[in-house]
Amino acid sequence: MSDPVTAQERTRTIEQMFSRLVPHYDRMNRLMTGGRDGRWRTLAVRLSKPEGSAVLDLGAGTGDLSAEFRRQDAARVTALDVSARMLTRAEEKFGHHRIEWLQGDALHLPFADASFDVVASAFVMRNLPDLAGSFEEMARVLKPGGRLVGLDITHPPDSRWGKVLRLGFEQGVTRVAGLVSGDRSAYRYLPNSLTGYPTADELSAMLESAGLVDVSYRRLSMGVVALHIGRKS
Repeated sequence: MSDPVTAQERTRTIEQMFSRLVPHYDRMNRLMTGGRDGRWRTLAVRLSKPEGSAVLDLGAGTGDLSAEFRRQDAARVTALDVSARMLTRAEEKFGHHRIEWLQGDALHLPFADASFDVVASAFVMRNLPDLAGSFEEMARVLKPGGRLVGLDITHPPDSRWGKVLRLGFEQGVTRVAGLVSGDRSAYRYLPNSLTGYPTADELSAMLESAGLVDVSYRRLSMGVVALHIGRKS
């Protein structure tokens, strides 16, 4: 478990950084993923089997994942993010129909035990200051039989490709994104966020330690993105 002061400070830093990025966030997502992030979200939602479910979108950002859950017939979506500015933008984009926008953080989820059929996140896990503690919270609010779905950048299986990827981010995509957004420091954070981040296999083991079963993952986009799925017993 991380030191609570350190976790709180990091959460605040992440909140401030992403709040600065709100005006450019959607456009930069398209740029940095080559326009593939929408397809990845669609797949993540489909595999969660959301029809008629109560869903928690953790780290909802500007709302794209929440809106996809709504499109695929989730009964209700609770979209939680640490950044109030992100949530304001999400509300502007998608309104309130079957989506509740709520500010909060992953280490202290403001929900009763067994509240949701699905807990999902997209490009959030790398930013959590206490990943193990956050997984425990996600498992706590899942109903028995509920599904956790996590989509994020990951370490490629081939370390040589990983070096190429990091160089590409540092010298290419993040530099362009920084120029477009005017905030280079925020986009330099992207390749650095993989430092110390678990591998896909290690992340699976952490989900199992949090009490999930039938944990699996699939790699996307030449192995640089992983989609993890687990179930609460």
